[in-house]
Amino acid sequence: MVIGYVNGRAGRKAQHATKKRRKQALANWLSLLKKGNTSSATAALGNTGLAVIKAFAASVSGSGTMFASAMHSVADAVNQGFVFVGSVLAERRPTRRFPDGFGRVINIFCMIAVIVVTVMAYETVHKGIKLLEHPEESSRFWLNFAVLLAAVAIDGSILLKATKEILKETRTSARGLMKFPVAFRNAGRAAPPTRLVFYEDIVATLGALFALVAIVCAQFLGLLIVDGIATILIGLLMVFVAFKVGYDNMVGLIGVAAPRDVEDRIVQAITSDPDVTDINQLRIIQEGRNYHVDAFVELRGGLTLTEASTIRLRLRDKLYTDPDISDVAIGILEDNGIDTWQMRNDKVT
Repeated sequence: MVIGYVNGRAGRKAQHATKKRRKQALANWLSLLKKGNTSSATAALGNTGLAVIKAFAASVSGSGTMFASAMHSVADAVNQGFVFVGSVLAERRPTRRFPDGFGRVINIFCMIAVIVVTVMAYETVHKGIKLLEHPEESSRFWLNFAVLLAAVAIDGSILLKATKEILKETRTSARGLMKFPVAFRNAGRAAPPTRLVFYEDIVATLGALFALVAIVCAQFLGLLIVDGIATILIGLLMVFVAFKVGYDNMVGLIGVAAPRDVEDRIVQAITSDPDVTDINQLRIIQEGRNYHVDAFVELRGGLTLTEASTIRLRLRDKLYTDPDISDVAIGILEDNGIDTWQMRNDKVT
């Protein structure tokens, strides 16, 4: 009886421990979901709705341009869903097996998205060529017009959100109509998912506008050939997105140096310390929108080992206050009397 009681008690403890672990695992995943890229999540939901509406409109009207626009929305929804999942997994903490963390997982998911876009682009261009060879008259003009007008509004709002997100992530500012060109120039420094949403919704908004022009020309001018031309243009825009996003993420997987203004910001943070006399070596690698800093700094002479170690920790903590810096490794050297960092900059310029 005693043995049975002990075994039963041990079993209940094991069940309780299992439930606790499951709850903790669920809480961890929910926490990761909250850290996922909001731009890609919003875009995935918006494009899923648009894809359904456009596909219905294309099926009842026979519009090739509407078909192309629907294909584009399907590609966008799938891509941005992939990217959101990748952004969630990229937030996982480093493990013993993966000590550098999972930051570059998002680049892999973006490359998968590129494959999807490329396939959809091929299908769209192929459909456009068929429409050029055999133009088809579509029906339900006002249905198509209303759907595409809604698409312009929804894709435009997603693009505006992605534009603001890029400005925020890259610490740049602009007002009014200047927001878009400033965001476009700095998109390469934004997080991969935000960058993907930005580029894709440029194409989505332009594609919806092309489609609007095509159905208006076909309806009121009888220019059925415009339907095929617009379809091909949308497909070519998708090819551009695939190439641009593919290149950016390939560079991200290899590892790319931080932009000059980010380097200047980090150099300023290091050299502003009164005990630092020079920077001997500095390497800053961009991973997503985060940066890994590896530096050797020279300190003024006459310091004890304890004092030098305290300065090193102070510099490390100072750099960690920058939200874009995820990893810092600092080595310390005694001042060698040579202005190494200035000499290096003179060679570069």
